[in-house]
Amino acid sequence: HDDGIHHIVSQSLSTLNQLTPSKMKFHLAVAFLSATAVAAFSPAGQTVSFGVDSKLHSTPAFSGPSLEYTGGTDPNNKNIKKGNLSERLQAADTERRKAEEEAERRERAAEIAREERAAKIAYMNNMPEDTPAGTVDEFMFKEGVQDQLDKLDRELVGLTAVKSRVKEIAALLVLDKMRRKLGFETGVPSLHMSFTGAPGTGKTTVAVRMGQILAKMGYARRGHVVLATRDDLVGQYVGHTAPKTKEMIKKAMGGLLLVDEAYYLYNAANDRDYGQESIEILLNVMENNKDDLVVAVAGYKDRMDQFFSYIPGFASRIGNHIDFPNYLPDELVAIAGVMAGQLEYNIDPSAFPVFKNYIEKRMELPYFSNARTVRNAMDRARMNAAIRLFEKYAIRGENMGNISPEQLLSIDAEDFQILVDDIVNADSDRRIFA
Repeated sequence: HDDGIHHIVSQSLSTLNQLTPSKMKFHLAVAFLSATAVAAFSPAGQTVSFGVDSKLHSTPAFSGPSLEYTGGTDPNNKNIKKGNLSERLQAADTERRKAEEEAERRERAAEIAREERAAKIAYMNNMPEDTPAGTVDEFMFKEGVQDQLDKLDRELVGLTAVKSRVKEIAALLVLDKMRRKLGFETGVPSLHMSFTGAPGTGKTTVAVRMGQILAKMGYARRGHVVLATRDDLVGQYVGHTAPKTKEMIKKAMGGLLLVDEAYYLYNAANDRDYGQESIEILLNVMENNKDDLVVAVAGYKDRMDQFFSYIPGFASRIGNHIDFPNYLPDELVAIAGVMAGQLEYNIDPSAFPVFKNYIEKRMELPYFSNARTVRNAMDRARMNAAIRLFEKYAIRGENMGNISPEQLLSIDAEDFQILVDDIVNADSDRRIFA
């Protein structure tokens, strides 16, 4: 092509020397168009010469932007698998292998179940008719269940209905274990619980004892109790809730997870609240991991009832609803005696009526918290006893400053009378702190 273009240009230049200026322009235009047409169909990247000093760089034919393939807008392009043939074959082989392994696992599980059932039938057929199942008392004491129930009786004053319900659950576990001993079919009962009641009524104490009973009977690996609130389960931003909830569940695995004031997990006024994600995770764990984790929710009864109405799936997964009533004044006085004994103090007999008077007045004020209020009152009475002894023997120097062991162990009526006087003499807006 270069020779053809050079010939056209040479002839045009020789002719131009013989033409007038007007004809010269016409011949130059014809020569330029001829050269351009030849260059358009020349191989890409080839240089075309027009003489000594002129060059025309050709453009590859049919290579404009409008002719380049950009993938188009066909929606079916999304369905085209990426990668070469070997990669696609390898992926298909991996999927096939996983499906085969899953089928083998299911078949093996079914085979093991058939073998266990056959062994159980053979065991029951060969069992002598007079084989003893054992007594309930034997299982209660051997497994340590009775010891936990005795501790519950000692630590919790009153609450007869609560203790009765705990004993019923323990009885179910004991009889279930006796059935297993004889080879009867057994299933893990629903052990998830709901504790409703005011603060200080013993919900946490019962949860601890239930965790230990479950561990003794083999329904929990560790039997520990993990206490959680909304702050422990719900995150502050997107993607934060799931890790927090799963971390608390991981800590509680093998024991009991007690969610205090569970109704704060759900915010009915905000559909985008992150607590809903935590609830969904808990529901899934309660259903799929009930063999290794017991979930207990606690709070005020009216609020818990409302919470269950919003989340019916929660109520349906809980098989044990236990209501904790408020303590009576006499029961709270007895609780004070138990607390004093645990702290190695002796309450003088004359001090009990004074303390009961304080409790009755305090129950009429807001924010009364049953056993927690008693514990706070006991701490203040101990402090009053310490101040009384310090002033008597250290400041006034009575008995040359010598204090007897009995005096160090004693809480007197005047130590509780200070609490009564604080309520009687305090301003109306400050009585709740007395």
